[in-house]
Amino acid sequence: MNDHKKRIAIVTGATSGIGEATARKFIAGGMQVVGCGRTKEKLVALEQELGDRFYGVAGDASNEEVLDRLFEAAHEEFGREADIVVANAGRGLGGSVREADLAQLKELIDLNITGTTYLIQKAAQRMVEIQKTAFPESAADIVIIGSVVGRHISPFSAVYGASKFAVHALAEALRRDVGPQGVRVSLVQPGIVISGFQAVANYSDELVDSFHEKFGPLPECSDIADAIHHVVTLPPHINISDIVVRPTRQDYP
Repeated sequence: MNDHKKRIAIVTGATSGIGEATARKFIAGGMQVVGCGRTKEKLVALEQELGDRFYGVAGDASNEEVLDRLFEAAHEEFGREADIVVANAGRGLGGSVREADLAQLKELIDLNITGTTYLIQKAAQRMVEIQKTAFPESAADIVIIGSVVGRHISPFSAVYGASKFAVHALAEALRRDVGPQGVRVSLVQPGIVISGFQAVANYSDELVDSFHEKFGPLPECSDIADAIHHVVTLPPHINISDIVVRPTRQDYP
């Protein structure tokens, strides 16, 4: 079984929300993390706070050169290939098909679908090679952050939900491909979690307030990080391939 304290993780979207909480959880458990985010100043602050177990790479997670740099940094800073990749970077877009601001559509697709696809392809190619000799003694994990609206259609988050439907399809296709070769693929689908996501997605204050009223208490980003940590620290021959994490009172989606 893996010594989890020796594992190296790549986490995109590591400067806020679920990504930052996951990086912190991994480091608290003794892992080493290469974190990607757009805000260099926040990455530097995390390096100073978290110490030499965290290394930041500034850039857009839809940029293939930035993604290549993440894998290079794992080697350069921590001495070997990453054996955990968390494809977390993404953005929201509120509104129905009729009303969504499609001026933001390209950025949404670039980050949520294109960047995720590049990242998980690169991870899978490397991890399959590692697992030829490492499995079942050691685990290799690709964790993809989806959404409940990529599982159940919501007319009020239609375009964002469609991007997550695509990501969910990629996750299951990848699992069927690389699972037999000892690489675990896990799709984590959060329900409503309050973070900076809502502001980027142009959710109104009234809508966010309604989430608290209807579904609260709401999970924090650290609760989703706990679920991710659980998935990647299971014995290498066990794969939780699909997990939904909702507030207890959230009935839909």
